[in-house]
Amino acid sequence: MNLKETEIPGVGKQFVAEARSGDKISIVIHNDGRREMQHFEHNNPEESASMITLEDDEARYISAIIGGITYTPTALENIEVALGDITIEWYKLEPHYKSIGKTIGELRVRQRSSATIIAVIEKNHTKHINPGANTLLTVDATVVVIGERLHQQQIRQILLNGSA
Repeated sequence: MNLKETEIPGVGKQFVAEARSGDKISIVIHNDGRREMQHFEHNNPEESASMITLEDDEARYISAIIGGITYTPTALENIEVALGDITIEWYKLEPHYKSIGKTIGELRVRQRSSATIIAVIEKNHTKHINPGANTLLTVDATVVVIGERLHQQQIRQILLNGSA
């Protein structure tokens, strides 16, 4: 997820988030506590599709729902217990990532991070399940990785910078 934070003098702060799906949302937090959220058209990221205004207490309640504080799905709860410190993360390879054009073997992902790439999903939806060392990483591919939190931090650096 890409996140941009901007100070708006006399108003507050604006946060613009673009999800891996390409969806874009803008949240303006006014100095008086109000929040304005805008969702943008998927095909036209400059055109607002909808807007909602929430008071401070409403925004905090909605954030608790989204954050899973008020309800945790049973399946997710079971997965967290089963996996413990192990997490599965999805990394979209954006054009500036130094790992693009390199193979998993060239990056020595497992040796350098102890994490394991369990799938690579190409932009055209071609799936490489349990990819081998010769799998080439391409722009806009999604790399699915399993590992402990520290390993996830290391692999994030490998994918972004080509190094740990």
